[in-house]
Parts: sequence; C-alpha cells; structure tokens
Amino acid sequence: MSPTPAATPTASARHAAFAVAAPGLAPLVAAELRALGFHALRADEAGVAFEATGERLMLANLWLRTASRVVVRLVDVPGITSFRELERVARLVPWATLVPPGAVVRVRATCRKSRLYHSDAVAERVAGAIERVVGGVTFVAGGGAADDEGDDAPGDDPAEGAGDGAQLVVVRFFHDRCTISADSSGALLHRRGWRQAVGRAPLRETLAAAMLQAAGYDGSAPLLDPLAGSGTIAIEAALLARRLAPGRHRRFAFERWPGFDAAAWRRLLADADARALPRAPHPIEASDRDAGAVAAARANAGRAGVEGDVQVVQRPLSALSPLAPGTPAGWVVTNPPYGKRVGERAALRDLYARLGDVLRVRRPGWRFALLGADPLLEGQLGLGFEAPVRTRNGGLPVRVLVGRVPADPAASTSGAPGSAGADRGTVAVEPAERDASS
Repeated sequence: MSPTPAATPTASARHAAFAVAAPGLAPLVAAELRALGFHALRADEAGVAFEATGERLMLANLWLRTASRVVVRLVDVPGITSFRELERVARLVPWATLVPPGAVVRVRATCRKSRLYHSDAVAERVAGAIERVVGGVTFVAGGGAADDEGDDAPGDDPAEGAGDGAQLVVVRFFHDRCTISADSSGALLHRRGWRQAVGRAPLRETLAAAMLQAAGYDGSAPLLDPLAGSGTIAIEAALLARRLAPGRHRRFAFERWPGFDAAAWRRLLADADARALPRAPHPIEASDRDAGAVAAARANAGRAGVEGDVQVVQRPLSALSPLAPGTPAGWVVTNPPYGKRVGERAALRDLYARLGDVLRVRRPGWRFALLGADPLLEGQLGLGFEAPVRTRNGGLPVRVLVGRVPADPAASTSGAPGSAGADRGTVAVEPAERDASS
C-alpha cells in the first residue's frame, strides 16, 4: 500500500493531525477540540485524531489547555517489514515544507511488535530521507523516553524533545504499521511561557487545566486553592475565566516551517486578544503556608498577566477565612501532597482530615476537585466523591476526585464507593502542611 504524501502546510491545506494526551486525558482533549469547532474526532488512550487546515492546526496549538502536543501525521502505512520499504515511504514525505535548510532535527523512533525492532536504525533511515531532500540539516540525538507520539515521559528534561528549537519527527512502528509524524508544537504545550518559579513537585499546567475541566469550572463563581504551591491551578483558572489563550505568549514549531502563513497566525492572535475578558468575573484565591511558595505564585501570576485576578495569601489551611454573606458557592480545586515514602502517611492523614473539616465548615455547598494518589488518605476527607479522570503525575498513578461539600457542615459522608470511608482518626491542632507545589 502506498502512502499519500502529506499536504504542504499552508493555511488552507488539510492535515491528518493528532493531539497527544497524557494517560486518561484524551476525553478532555476531545471535548476541547469539539468546543473549538473540530469534528470527526477519533480518540484513543494516546490522544485524539482530527483533520485540520494549516490555520486550524495553529488554532489547536493556541487554544488547547489539556493536550501535550499536536503532531501532523505524514505517513500511516501498514505492512512495512524491511528497511528498504521504510526508506521508500520516508522519501515520499515533502520534507522541504517542514524542515528549512540548515535546520536542527531530532528523529525519535519507537518499535513494538514489528519486524523492524531496532529504533535507532529506524531513526537513521528516516533521517537519511530528510537529508536527501533538505540541505545542511543537523541531526541531534536524545530526547529521553517518550510516548509514541512524542510526549516526554515523567522525569525527562522538559527542555528536551523539540523544546530546544529542534524540529521533532516521531516514527512509530506497531505491528508493522509505520506512522511518521512531525511535531507542530515545539516545547510541550504545558510550557505556557509564564512559569519560572516552581516548588519541589510542580504540577503540569495541562493537568491543572484537566482538574478544572473535570470540576466543571467555567469562571462563573469564585475559586479557591488552599494548598496552592507555586500557583499553577489558580493561574490556569484565571486564564480560563478570562478566556485567555494558553499559548498566546509562547512560540511554536510551525512558525519555523517554510510554508508558515504568518498573516493567518496574526489573525488568530488578534482574534484571541479580542475574545479575552479584561478581568476574571469572580474572585480566584490561592493560599499556602510557605512564604517561598507564595512568592513564587505571585511571580508566576505576574508573568501570566493575571496578577490582578489571583489573590495570593500566606496562611495555613486551618486559618481559611469564612465566607462573606451572599458569596455564591464556588469551587475548591487543589493538589494536596500524597506521601511517597514510609512514615509520611501519618502526618498526611491529619492534613487530609483537616482539609475535609475546613471545607465542611468554611465552604459548605462548594464543588471540589482534588488530585489523589492514596485511597487511605482520600478517605480521611470524609467527603463523597467520584473519580472521573485517572492519569499520572510525576510518574505516579493519580486520579481527579470531584464532588460537592455538604451544604450542612454537620453532615458526614463515607467517601466514594470503594474509598476508605469517613473514619478519619484524630485531627491534629496544627497538621503538617507540606507544599503541594502546584
């Protein structure tokens, strides 16, 4: 079967595109694409396939909040079992429309359950095809482990994998089916361009956006993150509430393509600016007991342009202020710490119990979304919840817990089906509150 060469990446040409998603986030990415007007979506566990013109491809990069990157699928051919066939297929790709002379290129290959199983040899053949078409190309190795379509694995240097200015080309073999894709994003999409100050275990912006979407947050009521760390959740909430495009202040790989339509890109940026609200409609508050985390959150909010929308307060969880009369019920979205080492669980039991108690007393009737990794700790909350999203954070399996705080502060629940229940044990007067670094 012969491949169909990819179209030249102009504003009107159509592309087979794929929005890469972290595990469990593909349904959220699909919902975002539908809201942007994309149709005929095909989702799987790795992401969402869709068709787009060059201009719509730029639109997806500009606006997607939960995707990791957007790639263009150049080749998708079954039955490739020899290097000779691979070389023939790779030479049909119009590389000159994607790679300018003198560019830096990184070819990343994965091979699973295929006759061609040597990933380095596969990458060499594709690099050779590029070199035959485009002059003066420099190929760089590395990029760390990756998902099939080029998302960095947990622990990789985020500057790797085309975040360093290299054009990333991803080759995937699975059951002898060859897929060759070109990254259109550059640095992973969670790198919005505003976060420089981080804590010990920073939460990716894409995961923060996923938590907000899972909670149903739309900016129509107040939001609180009482364990804010470096402020990622609150800042993402402000961007969403103000309808600010998450990719507005960063660069993308497609801007380096020879066929890049700069006029179309300027129109998209102007339209994004016109849609933005001057301020968030309702208060967004981030608090943390750690002075360094508070300083980092304020600095990050300033770089994101939402310092006037996010109130950052230094205080312990137990000092959360009661609501002013008439305040509408809003959202609590936070990333509490989850102990990785033996001995941490005892202190965290008190933190989770205190969090549940504080929310029942100070935020009755509010919706909540928490990132959890330990059912025994989650049970200390004493709150009913569901877990609609399961993913990974920092290499750990986690789930997004969503629910509503009982309107009656005296009410108690047994948590979600299968959770540890409401037996929370003794609540410490001043529980240990470790920086969640969100």
